[in-house]
Amino acid sequence: MSPARIIFLHGASSSGKSTLARALQARIEAPFWHISIDHLRDSGVLPTDRFRSGEFDWRAARAPFFDGFHRSLAAYAGAGNDLILEHILDTDGWLEQLSRLFAPFDVFFVGLHCPREELIRREAARGDRPAGSAARDFETVHEGKRYDLELQAIDPLADNVEALLAAWRCRSAPSAFDQLL
Repeated sequence: MSPARIIFLHGASSSGKSTLARALQARIEAPFWHISIDHLRDSGVLPTDRFRSGEFDWRAARAPFFDGFHRSLAAYAGAGNDLILEHILDTDGWLEQLSRLFAPFDVFFVGLHCPREELIRREAARGDRPAGSAARDFETVHEGKRYDLELQAIDPLADNVEALLAAWRCRSAPSAFDQLL
């Protein structure tokens, strides 16, 4: 059995990772799972309202939550599931952890770039993100990262999907993700 494939979409909050992932999943020739933190949050897995109210301390729960999320991704892939992962590497140690966990898999690392002004506009239109998180991500999220492919979020979605599929289909080892450490 060949190793599971992971298409890792990385970009700032509100950059369009979810939109790109859904469109990619609809076009790719294999049954890829689309997975993100938003899916867990929105499904009710987390007691989000109780964190927001202050009843539970998100700062105390954040590290074990993300550690479990990262390990679950490796478990899904280890069971043979192909993944379209959307994630923001915004915390020290996550890149290193995921590099170790994803070492057995075929990872295609995609940087999704979006102009700061557009991120701010999208964040405000969404209304479900803390104000300023997209602008904060803009400053640091791509710093020191090397990608297999870089896309511009303001380009037409269909063009980005086709560019991603074309690059993914002709990818070669090692992945840029494998070389990040």
